[in-house]
Amino acid sequence: MSFEFILFIFFSLIAAVSAVIMITRPNPVMSAIFLIINFFSIAGLYLILHAQFISIVQIIVYAGAIMVLFLFVLMLLNAKSEKDILSGKNKIKIFAVVIAGLVFAQIAYLIFFSSPGKALSPDVAASIKAGTVEQIGKELYTNYLLPFEAAGFLLLASTIGALVLAKKHFD
Repeated sequence: MSFEFILFIFFSLIAAVSAVIMITRPNPVMSAIFLIINFFSIAGLYLILHAQFISIVQIIVYAGAIMVLFLFVLMLLNAKSEKDILSGKNKIKIFAVVIAGLVFAQIAYLIFFSSPGKALSPDVAASIKAGTVEQIGKELYTNYLLPFEAAGFLLLASTIGALVLAKKHFD
């Protein structure tokens, strides 16, 4: 059993369990937290597939920006009805600190004591190269320049339209 297969099982189990827990929680803030866990596990699956760019975009866009917006709306709508989530739950706090310590230890081990693999097959090397930011940028600006520019103009037109619609008329 290879290490990639073990990581695949690990991340897929986390994704499946967090998805089920997310839809069964009555508290919307806790559901949002399990959705963030789901986003991170899916980003791990993307890393196993050697799609580094998609993995980082998954974390930055979804787990970062979208979830902050979602939590902001939840807090804005339910400001008085939500009580403190972790009040009186010391076991959960200790568990969170232990998990954070384990993750920090793993990252420190990877940074200081691990070395990258020396022998890669040509297929693996090509798939790793295909997922890099440089390769994606090269493809966007050479083979797909016209659709990329058209998407830019479409985003510009939608931004101007949103500004015109949102503008208040003061007389």
